[in-house]
Amino acid sequence: MSEWLQTTLGRVLSSGGGKIQTGPFGSQLHASDYVESGIPCIMPTNMHNNRVNVSGIAFIGDKDAQRLSHHLVQEGDIVYSRRGDVTQKALIGKTEAGYFCGTGCLLVRPGNAIDPAFLTYHLSTPTNQGWIVKQAVGATMPNLNTAILSAVPLSMPPLKETQKKIAAVLSALDAKIDCNNRINAELEAMAKTLYDYWFVQFDFPDANGKPYKSSGGKMVYNATLKREIPAGWRDGTIGNLISLEYGKGLKAENRTGSGHPVIGSNGVVGYHSEYLVEGPGIVVGRKGTVGAITFIHTDFFPIDTTYYVKPISKIGFLYLKYLLSSLGLEKMNSDSAVPGLNREVALRINTVLPPTTLIQDFERRTAAVFSKLYILVQENQQLAQLRDWLLPLLMNGQVTVA
Repeated sequence: MSEWLQTTLGRVLSSGGGKIQTGPFGSQLHASDYVESGIPCIMPTNMHNNRVNVSGIAFIGDKDAQRLSHHLVQEGDIVYSRRGDVTQKALIGKTEAGYFCGTGCLLVRPGNAIDPAFLTYHLSTPTNQGWIVKQAVGATMPNLNTAILSAVPLSMPPLKETQKKIAAVLSALDAKIDCNNRINAELEAMAKTLYDYWFVQFDFPDANGKPYKSSGGKMVYNATLKREIPAGWRDGTIGNLISLEYGKGLKAENRTGSGHPVIGSNGVVGYHSEYLVEGPGIVVGRKGTVGAITFIHTDFFPIDTTYYVKPISKIGFLYLKYLLSSLGLEKMNSDSAVPGLNREVALRINTVLPPTTLIQDFERRTAAVFSKLYILVQENQQLAQLRDWLLPLLMNGQVTVA
């Protein structure tokens, strides 16, 4: 540790030919300049777990990208959120090279004096994140600028080889987490495909084990739903299947790093020693991220920005997860100031009601898939805890890498 350099981000970047620059301002790139396809444009909303999340990413055309080419990112760059959650950032990999650093962002180009992955992890330590948050300016919303980022204190081994070894340990843990996430995405897709096949396309197994509709199963027009449904099925409302119960208030300072997951409208927002609802279960965003569906495998604590789902009859949560996700609840904002979901309106939505026996058969067939998914979720939690425990120890030299 005594051999480590005590410096700042700005000094390290200057010594290695790196830089920090502000992303384009709104006057340089207008709303009308965004296109349906083209050069992906990284915004703060596209940053997740130090990586670029392309879900919902915006695009600009080639002409604008050339006009503002100094904002195109390279492999090894770090794109930072300039306002709001100023701890959010994304390390640019080979796949994202050539993307565009969007408005509301800062571009950090590490240069030759520091390993980009090491720097990303260094900036992720609680110490550095806390420092950045305290330094961010703005009365209503935290804002970063190049001067603040340049002044971030760094403690680093002088040899890039040592930096890379440290980063490799943490990267290996993140790579395993990513692998598990990809497997879980495939498992989710398998279950969703079966749901669509049975309950949307109506090709559930008939009495002979053949796809019902494709094999000529009788379909009957339903005036309420304004479409054909299988003979013997009926229409109803979401309220025939579930009730939506209010979550309970829990102050942020009472949310810890261990215990039962605390679920807000956008997913897990912490942990708590107690729980309100026995898992598995489903939480629906009530305020904030309206209509967002979160499936929880374990006992959980839903807070007051949410509803939690209580089935009325013997209908499993796996079926309800896909049914509720198909209703477009995220578009049902009923409040003008703060987005909100009115539960009475949601429960009045018309839907097809399949036979309970078929729903139970779907639950049995998908149970093994979700059992495997839960095992990987637990493994990822353990890996993340190990990574977060090692991170400050590696970054302050308490733990060394051979």
